[in-house]
Amino acid sequence: MLLGECRCTSRLLEALCGRRRVRVSIMKLPCSFYCSLWFLLLLGAGSLLLLVHLQDLSDMLQQQTPGAKLMVAPRWPIPKEQSFDSAVVIGINLGGGFHGAPGVEMSSNPSLPTPSPRQPPAFQWLPHPATPISGDQQAESTGQPLTKRHRKLLLKSGPVTPSGARSGEEDSRLQGLAQTQASRRRLLREVCAKYQPGVTERPVSRRQVSRVYVEDRSGLLYCEVPKAGCSNWKRVLMVLGGSATSTHIIAHDDAHYANQLRRLDAFDQAGVAERLRSYTKVLFVREPFERLVSAFRDKFESPNSYYHPVFGRPIISRYRANASRSALRTGAGVTFREFVQYLLDVRRPVGMDIHWEPVSQLCSPCLLRNDFIGKFENLKEEANFLLRSIGAPRNLTFPDFKDRNPKAERTSSSITQRYFEQLNSTERQRAYDFYYMDYLMFNYPKPFKDLY
Repeated sequence: MLLGECRCTSRLLEALCGRRRVRVSIMKLPCSFYCSLWFLLLLGAGSLLLLVHLQDLSDMLQQQTPGAKLMVAPRWPIPKEQSFDSAVVIGINLGGGFHGAPGVEMSSNPSLPTPSPRQPPAFQWLPHPATPISGDQQAESTGQPLTKRHRKLLLKSGPVTPSGARSGEEDSRLQGLAQTQASRRRLLREVCAKYQPGVTERPVSRRQVSRVYVEDRSGLLYCEVPKAGCSNWKRVLMVLGGSATSTHIIAHDDAHYANQLRRLDAFDQAGVAERLRSYTKVLFVREPFERLVSAFRDKFESPNSYYHPVFGRPIISRYRANASRSALRTGAGVTFREFVQYLLDVRRPVGMDIHWEPVSQLCSPCLLRNDFIGKFENLKEEANFLLRSIGAPRNLTFPDFKDRNPKAERTSSSITQRYFEQLNSTERQRAYDFYYMDYLMFNYPKPFKDLY
């Protein structure tokens, strides 16, 4: 009996001790658990601080070394890649691009870069985006050069303001310029198809491209039309080509005789064909009678050591009765009527000159199929539109100064009227016939009502 009680008491004690051990172990468990939990939390916080520090360090290194390639964790949310199709606004697809752009891929031969294919120029009006991005901003934000497709779409956008926004008035102005170009090219095609059918199938001779200047870096072909802003255009080409830093520091004689510009006839047949196919062919014209009067005033009413003896003397000798010895010797004092008589004479005593040669013959627009046809009457605006469209530097604008005979009044329509009033109606009609194709191709109205 006593032995049984002892056993019961022993079992009871063991049970109580066991429960105590369990309670003790349970009381010990929260301490170790919470220690582990605090350790994990501290480890996570330290890792997060380390990642933030590394991110800031990589950003600092990228700013100091733009060319360095670093493994950087993406930032969330990842922005969607912008579609250029939705960002295209009004403008012109002229092909080409400025220095360093994919528009011109330079070959191993520096004298003959290999132009990449360009699509024919096309003007179109597309919706204006809410937040437009310029090509320069796109290149800077991605750090990558523009692709050929992006460059093509970029060339369709007109100039934007520095903030990237453009007003509705500016959009309307650019839309008008784009539509004007489309209309001029369409008219030129129609006139050429009617009066010179099949001309584009003929081979191009060196003489037909002898007045075309080449600017390889921006992919431009400019046909020189004297008395239609050609001096300032040569200045622009010199800046585009890198031989000058500003148009305003280029003297008149330097622009014509020290411009270091190459003409298209200096290249071999393959080089000529490739440039005609892929470069932007630019032509600027002027009202034909006004251009003629401007040339006469410049070459014959101002001192000139070339035109007076070379053209003045034979003109006076042929068309002036009882000319004085002084006039025959110097060639000075040619009248406008004598000049027009020389111009219309099929047996001229001296040959034609580029300053009054019709543009239809000088630049062969039907054969070359110009992509951009500008007019002297709106020279500055249209020239700047072209420069922005091809991606020229934003600080390069078309100059508007007159450095040859600067004190003389610019030849205007009223001045032209006064000179042509010195002619009779038959002489005016014959002069109009002489420039008829220019009037037709470039849509200039008849300058006198009695012309037919």
